[in-house]
Amino acid sequence: MLLHIHQLFSPEETRHIRHALEQAEWVDGRVTAGYQSAQTKQNLQLAEDNPLAREIGEAILQRLWQHPQFMSAALPGKVFPPLFNCYTGGGEFGYHVDNSVRQVRNSLERVRTDLSATVFFCEPEEYDGGELVIQDTYGTPRVKFAAGDMVLYPSTSLHKVEPVTRGARLASFFWIQSLIREDSRRTLLYELDNSIQALTRDIPDHPALVELTRTYHNLLRQWVEV
Repeated sequence: MLLHIHQLFSPEETRHIRHALEQAEWVDGRVTAGYQSAQTKQNLQLAEDNPLAREIGEAILQRLWQHPQFMSAALPGKVFPPLFNCYTGGGEFGYHVDNSVRQVRNSLERVRTDLSATVFFCEPEEYDGGELVIQDTYGTPRVKFAAGDMVLYPSTSLHKVEPVTRGARLASFFWIQSLIREDSRRTLLYELDNSIQALTRDIPDHPALVELTRTYHNLLRQWVEV
C-alpha cells in the first residue's frame, strides 16, 4: 500500500523548516548507504548527530504519533529517527531496496524496516526531476508531493530518486517497524478501520459497528508482534 499523507506540516511550518535546512551544513549522503546502494547514491545529507536533524526529527515524530491516518495505516511499533537529504546539481539515487534492519546511532536499538517514509520540504515546481519512483504491485508511481506532505510505502519495494536537474529537493526520510509485519495484513486492517470510522460518522447507532470493531481488534490481536 502506498499512502499520501497531506500536510503533515502546514505551509508556514514547512517554510520555517526549509529555511533552516537551507542554512545547514551538508555531508556526502553515502555515509548511511550500504555497499550496493552507495554505488548509485549521489546526494547530500545532514549528519545524524546534527542538532538541527534531531530538532526537526523530533517534530516529525511528535506530529506522526498524533496523526490518525498514519497511526491507522502504519500501526507503528518503532520509528527510526528521521534523516534528511538534499538532491541538487544532477544528484540522484538509482534503484535500490532499503536495508531490512537499521541500527540507531549510538544505541543498541534496531528497527526492522517494514515501511519507508519521505516528507517533502520543497514545492514540486521549485525543482526539475527528483521524482521518487516506486516499483509497486499495481504499477510504478512517480511521487513528487507538495511541501509538507508525506509518502508512506512498503520498504520491500525497489525505488529510486530521479536526477534533480534544476533547483534543490529537500526532504526527510525514515523507516517504521510496524506492529503488523506483513503489508497485506496492514492494508486489510487499514481498510477495515476506515470503514468503521465512516460508518461511525454516518450511522453511529448501526448495530454492525460493534461486530466490525470486534473483528478489527481480533485480527489485530492475532497478527500483532510486540
